[in-house]
Amino acid sequence: MVLDQKADEVQRRATLGEFLRTRRARLSPAQVGLPEGMRRRTPGLRREEVAVAAGVSTTWYTYLEQGRDIHVSHNVLECIAEALHLNQDERRHLFLLAEPSTSAPPLLPDEALPPAYQLVLDGLEGYPAYIRGRRMDILAWNKAARIVFGDFAMMPDGERNILWLLFTETPFRRLFVDHEGLAQEMVEIFRETATRYLGAPWLDEFVDALSRVSPEFRQSWKGHNVRRKAYGTVARELLHPELGRLIFTVASFQLSGDPAMQCCIFTAAPRSETVEKLRQRPEM
Repeated sequence: MVLDQKADEVQRRATLGEFLRTRRARLSPAQVGLPEGMRRRTPGLRREEVAVAAGVSTTWYTYLEQGRDIHVSHNVLECIAEALHLNQDERRHLFLLAEPSTSAPPLLPDEALPPAYQLVLDGLEGYPAYIRGRRMDILAWNKAARIVFGDFAMMPDGERNILWLLFTETPFRRLFVDHEGLAQEMVEIFRETATRYLGAPWLDEFVDALSRVSPEFRQSWKGHNVRRKAYGTVARELLHPELGRLIFTVASFQLSGDPAMQCCIFTAAPRSETVEKLRQRPEM
């Protein structure tokens, strides 16, 4: 157990360093009030420039990016966040990495759903809906979702997953007009959850497996972009091979107080073309 904890700590510090490097690479000296200076071999700020902007020593900041075992105070993290122009989601990510006491245990808690959830999904006639878990596995769905997205029950357990379906060549991916944008959004949301489970075997195995089959995911994962859950509503346009163009507004809700588990309901305006197309299906 001690060895596992030590390995997890090393991985957490390495991930923190990678995250800081990707944030540094996207900034220019002008963005932090520094002169451009001479031509740069690599894009972004130099470590010493981040250190100056944050008010810390270059050596100390270098150690932080290198994953050294050093103590980081809350105030210093705030200064680094300011220097790197982190948004609210990125700040949260930084503190989760730098302050492991705020992270969840590495085990994946039980995601068995009470029967009542399936009854709720089934009651949403005409509205495709599914529940996704912490790893973005699709845990439950209704008849309308099967009609629009395909029969999830026929998919292998390991591939019945939003990320897997969006980052591999699947009919599900081809449904969405902006499938590249959606895939990037989902991997950024997953990154926020994954930060809480660094070192967990299920996380490493999943990321490694998807990275092997999808260079697009591998590249996106290396970017370390992060965002919190997409609560509220968002528009999605689909091109269905049988139903044609479908326009939905997706409403997302967390389940049982767990922000990593969400119910996603695809709604359409009453008497809209999308609603009529779904009603005409004999399965409905």
